[in-house]
Amino acid sequence: MSTIALEKVNTIKTLNNIAERGLNVFNKNGFLVDNGSENPDAILVRSFNMHSLEFGENLKAIARAGAGVNNIPVDRCTEQGIVVFNTPGANANAVKEMVLTSLIASSRNLFAGVAWTKSLDGEGEQIPKLVEAGKKQFVGKEIKGKTLGVIGLGAIGALVANDALDLDMDVIGFDPFISVDTAWNLSRNVQRAMTIEQLFAESDYITVHVPLTDDTRGMFNQATFSIMKPDVHILNFSRGELVNETDMAAALESGKVGKYITDFPNEHVLKMKNTVPIPHLGASTNESEENCAIMAARQVKEFLETGNIKNSVNFPNTSLPYTGKRRVAAFHHNVPNMVGQITSAVSSYHLNIADMVNRSRGDYAYTIIDIDNKVNGDVIPGLEEKVKQIPGMVTVRII
Repeated sequence: MSTIALEKVNTIKTLNNIAERGLNVFNKNGFLVDNGSENPDAILVRSFNMHSLEFGENLKAIARAGAGVNNIPVDRCTEQGIVVFNTPGANANAVKEMVLTSLIASSRNLFAGVAWTKSLDGEGEQIPKLVEAGKKQFVGKEIKGKTLGVIGLGAIGALVANDALDLDMDVIGFDPFISVDTAWNLSRNVQRAMTIEQLFAESDYITVHVPLTDDTRGMFNQATFSIMKPDVHILNFSRGELVNETDMAAALESGKVGKYITDFPNEHVLKMKNTVPIPHLGASTNESEENCAIMAARQVKEFLETGNIKNSVNFPNTSLPYTGKRRVAAFHHNVPNMVGQITSAVSSYHLNIADMVNRSRGDYAYTIIDIDNKVNGDVIPGLEEKVKQIPGMVTVRII
């Protein structure tokens, strides 16, 4: 009597509304979207705060349908061997459009002008005359020929810089960590600032596109405002904490900063003079939400099926072409002789190694080993447990 091996089903749980086109990535054998699962294999999330959640032993991956991962306990995930993905660039066009829209509209005092015009409701036939008399208080300035400073030339910053050039602005950029891929996509007409202080000093408008770190927290402050031109406009679509709000309020009051456009309003911001508080709309488009969901889902699916990792914030990006043969995927501490011990464990089962890759990231590393032998059944009995026993090993999967 023959037995039929049941296919492993990977359970996916969502903690926010995830675009249907993203969830459709899992519409195949081997995957089940089940939001009632207490112990899923992977979680898709947007803004849900996960810091107080306990993770089940099956959880292998968390994917953030967006770029920021402040709502995910990344360090705890790393310690437990849970890979955390994000989706850099998936919402870049949406944010770019919002940045350029806000840059032009705030420069022309459009937001204040529209709000004032709506306040004329009830004035009847006097409205046209009142508009003509009152419009002079909203005289703005054109952006053509002005200098835009772009801090951070990743997926969003590069798009903003390139399109600002097409609007006849002069563009200066600063990013000491610019990637090769971004450099290829960045117009050669974007001037390079050798220091961030140079960018501050030369820009009429400044837009920031960097993550929140210990180094970037409060980077807009009294000291940096003092370097800038009078009446500079600052656009923040990255993180509210990049700005020292007490110093920003003082700079706005004095006129040193002419406008502060932010996607991160709070009670303090709403009380500041000359602010444009936007209700976190930077990536809020149907297209962006779909792009992020699809990208997050594909990365999770690829990882669960093959062990390959792309766009992780805590694991090293690691990839090996998947041939369909058995594969060992091990996440471990980055210490000497780990790879040797893993290969020895594989060899002890009289298995040949067809290919392998090892990548490190800080204190941790990830190793993928492809086995050349044809192995019957779903697993190689005992191998996973033997690799797990290696000191410094965090998680092991036999795929």
